[in-house]
Amino acid sequence: MGNALRFLYGKCCQPTTTDESLGPHGVSAATVGVSALAHDLFNFEITSQVPEGLGRYVVSSRKAQSNWYRKILEAWKQAKPPPQTAEEASRLVIEILKRHQKADVEGLLSFYGLPLPHTLVELSTEAPVSLPEGILFEFQTLPVDPKAVADGDTITVYVSTSDPVVSSSVPREVNVAAAQRAKAREKKNYTKADELHQKIVDSGYRVLSIQNEEVLARKFRIRLRGIDAPESQMPFGKEAQQELLKIVQWKSLKVLVYGEDQYGRCVGDIYCNGIFVQEAMLKKGLAWHYIAYDKRMVFAKWEKEARQKRIGLWASSNPEKPWDWRKNNRRE
Repeated sequence: MGNALRFLYGKCCQPTTTDESLGPHGVSAATVGVSALAHDLFNFEITSQVPEGLGRYVVSSRKAQSNWYRKILEAWKQAKPPPQTAEEASRLVIEILKRHQKADVEGLLSFYGLPLPHTLVELSTEAPVSLPEGILFEFQTLPVDPKAVADGDTITVYVSTSDPVVSSSVPREVNVAAAQRAKAREKKNYTKADELHQKIVDSGYRVLSIQNEEVLARKFRIRLRGIDAPESQMPFGKEAQQELLKIVQWKSLKVLVYGEDQYGRCVGDIYCNGIFVQEAMLKKGLAWHYIAYDKRMVFAKWEKEARQKRIGLWASSNPEKPWDWRKNNRRE
């Protein structure tokens, strides 16, 4: 059995003890997607049996289904690295079954809750060589904590005080408190160390543990420029937050800052491993182009692509705009 299948089966696909919240393939709803497919490929390699219930989603015979799983299993083993996200698994299935009936391909993907072909988007993978007009400064963040993603267009990040953008403006009292905290910890005076750290936090900084080293960092709240995602209480608000979280969690981000908004947030473009985050959110139908504050025509183009595919929030014929929702729900 391939190592990738063994890992995913052991990590994600332990059998459930009850039938509560079962997905169509017979494993818990929590394992729907890439791990469920790995589970069934693992089972197919041992038994040569395709999962029960698949026939309700596809039109071809069980013999044909076995042929699909054989091909997918071989491709999965050869993939380096193997699929780890729903999109990666979906692309692998689509490529392997590209000569098969559309109804079968889409049925198999639906069986696992994987993205359908028309919902997949191609993203740019290169950050700009030169800074766009209007950029004031840029910085590289420390890895993003998942708890720091508030919604689909706002992230809290930390930047090391060794970064040139930050280093010259660190208050003296913060540096002093950080040094005193380190000494208190050496003496195992953790109560004193915690008091000093709270003083640091109250000043907008924090001491973070990065790869077993303590790093003094400054806090920034970032508002993604040019897009407006659904508010948390709106339809697709949670999906937008989860998508942004999936892109940035535990990653270091490149942030290009244009300025500051009325709430003290830095307004900027965000790149994650070369991916332009605003592009991803627009193309996946999880944000509007915020044209009142950003006139970039490419943003309008990306929104239009999602509208035409009717993906994300555009599955609705007339989704409420977040700026209208805020106006209608503003507390008097």
